[in-house]
Amino acid sequence: MSWNPTLDPGCPDDVGVDAIETLIVPRARDLGSFEVRRALPAPKRQMVGPFIFFDQAGPAEFLTGQGIDVRPHPHIGLGTVTYLYQGEFHHLDSTGADQIIRPGALNWMMAGRGVTHSERTPQGLRQGPSSLFGIQTWIALPEDREEDAPFFEHHSADSLPEILDTGIRARLILGAAYGAKAPATMYSDTFYLDVVLDPGARFPLPDDHEDRGLYISSGAVEIAGEVFEAGRMVVFRPGDRITVRAGEKGARLMALGGATLNGPRHIWWNFVASSREKIEAAKEDWRAARWGQGLFDLPQQDRDEHIPLP
Repeated sequence: MSWNPTLDPGCPDDVGVDAIETLIVPRARDLGSFEVRRALPAPKRQMVGPFIFFDQAGPAEFLTGQGIDVRPHPHIGLGTVTYLYQGEFHHLDSTGADQIIRPGALNWMMAGRGVTHSERTPQGLRQGPSSLFGIQTWIALPEDREEDAPFFEHHSADSLPEILDTGIRARLILGAAYGAKAPATMYSDTFYLDVVLDPGARFPLPDDHEDRGLYISSGAVEIAGEVFEAGRMVVFRPGDRITVRAGEKGARLMALGGATLNGPRHIWWNFVASSREKIEAAKEDWRAARWGQGLFDLPQQDRDEHIPLP
């Protein structure tokens, strides 16, 4: 835990409305037992820095015996970032990872040329009522990392740097910001922060990253005299100093961004790639279901079912 004296909050009135490049209203999808709100990719914004996919899962409440069961499914060309506010996930993947993730911790799975994973509510949590609320993102990989071998990292909540200032409690999940660096392996300039603001608190975004945005998970913030409620993503013009002010009930934000990639990415189902050919090859490999003989295998402890190719 650290206090950072360089967090100069500045003045929100210095920010003009033209500093907001894009406002994204996420698309809601009902998955039966819970709702997902997808902010990225959006019609006017495929990525913010390397972040190409951004989902809010929940908040959801489950009765005894209920939970989430995301069957084994494949990825290429990206890293998945799972971060929870409430609840638990049991992560299994084809690298051999077997990990329960809890609030404040990080699951980082780098797919590279191909990985398969499942996410389920742990059996112990199904013994009574439970809840789920969290954010899952994908980070597109640089072209020279798309063919790397997959790997998985888990970082506990107490291993992630905390940045504290008046009315601000920020946990650095990925990358670097405000002189702190998170432990997860990164291949491009990135920052990703879980920020909790007291009512009226002012929070300056890092100004040393090319692309920056924020997602309002709860509460509201004021930017240049305009109020933005929960469930909105705001993307800012590069180069401007940006400070936001929390509303009268405070706010919780995910601040994200980093360097832009060398070009757009193709995205289809769970696949991201710099070329359509890589996606077509992944489609054929998953359809063939030759587990362990090509790009994909199934998790050793979750091999009885999988999500078929759409």
